[in-house]
Amino acid sequence: MTKTYDTGHPIWCAGCGHFGVKGAIQHALDDAGVPMHEAFVLAGIGCSGTVQNNIGAYGFHAMHGRVLPNAIGASLANPDLTVVAAAGDGDGYAIGAGHLVHALKRNPNLLYVVMNNGVYGLTKGQDSPTKEVPLAAPEEDPLDAMLLGLSIRSSTFLARGITTRSTQLNELMVMGLEHARQGKGMAFVEVLSPCVTYHDTYPEWMNKIHDVNADPGYRAEDRGMAFATALELVEQDRIPIGLIYHGKHPSLQDEILRELVPINALSEEKAAETRAHMDNVLAAYTV
Repeated sequence: MTKTYDTGHPIWCAGCGHFGVKGAIQHALDDAGVPMHEAFVLAGIGCSGTVQNNIGAYGFHAMHGRVLPNAIGASLANPDLTVVAAAGDGDGYAIGAGHLVHALKRNPNLLYVVMNNGVYGLTKGQDSPTKEVPLAAPEEDPLDAMLLGLSIRSSTFLARGITTRSTQLNELMVMGLEHARQGKGMAFVEVLSPCVTYHDTYPEWMNKIHDVNADPGYRAEDRGMAFATALELVEQDRIPIGLIYHGKHPSLQDEILRELVPINALSEEKAAETRAHMDNVLAAYTV
């Protein structure tokens, strides 16, 4: 083997869960046999926002909370790319929450990975929307992204893993990437990835997690069952993990590319027209 997805030196603290997330993404890309030049990894702001620096594929550092619009644009412009978008819970569930809702609704062909640790680690540990007991407003309940995803009827793949269960996390990441690459839509994988410096929840979360796929009779293709099970566990102060929901719905690409031609498939003449148009638009804003 002469090429590898492993590259760079992460800035994360020793023991950070993000190392496991990075490894799971690399494992999924390698398992799918995706050539490095056909993989595009985008990330937002925060500790999670450096993951694309450490994977040997094309990378893009998006603005705070805006990784999903960039990822959707890339997947539409070049459907041949395998697109992975990564975010943190602060990045993805606060300023980026609106984009998440519409991405789940539109169902684009991409893998979206959110590293959830309950805090903004890069800016010294402020509460994120998923913090169990927010310091500023202890009466608030934390956001549960799986319940949010289940409430959007066009969502097609919802899963949650934890970095301490690397085998399961790798399997979920492989399944999610396969879902997106097969044109079935958006695979949303949340990963419980503790911040050992500002919010070390390893012991607490290990006691709270519950693998729904280990329950006899659980059917991930049944949205109603998935929602009822997840809600019951959350109300019991448990954390559902595993493949929460796996369904079917037309992807964004199915709807849009039925009539429009992606940029990478344009003729040279049409591409030149497009470039000229963009040059004119940009020139209008140039002083």
